[in-house]
Amino acid sequence: MHLEIQVKNGKKYYYITETIRQSDKWKKVRIYLGHDLSKKEISSKIRERIVEFNEKTARSKNQFDPLLVLIPEPQIKELEAIKKEYKKNLGKIDKLQYQNHYENFVTQFTYDTNAIEGSTLSLQDTSMILFEKTVPKGKSLKEISEAQNHKDAFDLMLHYKGDITTRLVLRIHKVLMHNILWKYAGAFRDVSVYIRGASVKPPPSEKVEQEFKQLMIWYRRNKKKYHPIVVAALMHHGFESIHPFRDGNGRVGRLILNFILRKNGFPLIDIKYKDRESYYDALSKADEGNLKPLTDLIIKYIKEHEACI
Repeated sequence: MHLEIQVKNGKKYYYITETIRQSDKWKKVRIYLGHDLSKKEISSKIRERIVEFNEKTARSKNQFDPLLVLIPEPQIKELEAIKKEYKKNLGKIDKLQYQNHYENFVTQFTYDTNAIEGSTLSLQDTSMILFEKTVPKGKSLKEISEAQNHKDAFDLMLHYKGDITTRLVLRIHKVLMHNILWKYAGAFRDVSVYIRGASVKPPPSEKVEQEFKQLMIWYRRNKKKYHPIVVAALMHHGFESIHPFRDGNGRVGRLILNFILRKNGFPLIDIKYKDRESYYDALSKADEGNLKPLTDLIIKYIKEHEACI
């Protein structure tokens, strides 16, 4: 970055500029500061417009890759501060406090993720099943299994030390579908499926394994290139678009999203049942090529996090 001065009709016009390479051409990024400014005024104007200049430069440098500038720099700094504070708080709590945080989060997360998929269990029902080992009256065996299985799948995700692999995703699905989808638990679908309310149709069953493989290749190649929240959002949307299983896609997808956040030092998030319309809308916008509403939703939940697990 440097200061550029242009003289026109006896007046001095000041700009901050940077020359960047785009493919085989050079382009100058320029922000106007004002005319006939003193040194003090120039310094003040630069401070006022430096963020705008940096964002404009970044967009120009990466104009063919909008994912690199999807989260603005000030927000990235804010997220890093949240991550640092989260790590600090996590190190300060004792085992009893941790268990309390764990039980509260798992109960709420299990309730919300299953409710999004149509479960009629209340938050209290979910708590009774998970931590009191009590079966609520009038609830189906399927819904009871869904709650317990989700906790087991969450625990698998929480304690797994490796990275995402096809094998891990199939294991999570197998645990999630225990006692529910025996024959198809832990296996890619062999039938066509539809996503209710979505404009995009998932691939036919014969293409599922190949498309999932391509998603995993993208992850391995790009997990360090993009911001972790962008990676988490794109992987979640990509997974839901493929819809690789007969059932349980939403729940597995939200566990994968949290796995990526946790692996990169961010707090776990719980997409609320009451916010499901915003969640559906964000996924719909991603179908159209706009990932920002989904990253914004994830960031919103990260900022609101309370649990230290």
